[in-house]
Amino acid sequence: MDKITVENINHPSKSERVNAGKYLAMRSAMLAVLTESAEPLDTKAIGRAVKPLLPDDLFPGGATSGWWIKTVQLDLEAKGILTRTATKPLRIFLTRRNSNA
Repeated sequence: MDKITVENINHPSKSERVNAGKYLAMRSAMLAVLTESAEPLDTKAIGRAVKPLLPDDLFPGGATSGWWIKTVQLDLEAKGILTRTATKPLRIFLTRRNSNA
């Protein structure tokens, strides 16, 4: 199983290695959803929107998608690609519109 290193905006000096296939599939789905959305989305809305975009062999029935949404969110925030609002519930949006993000 290939691994990819992810960062965490909440713990800048710490990184983790995670399943590359699941990370990349979720990252692609989240960027597609957030690119299409004019408004910031909360994680529940992101979850509903990404599920049909995820490969069933990696996320059967959407299993574990919530954990991967949070992992990708924190990594992309650390990289400056996503930003969170200061509101409750937390909403996420693209910091920059870049398909190569």
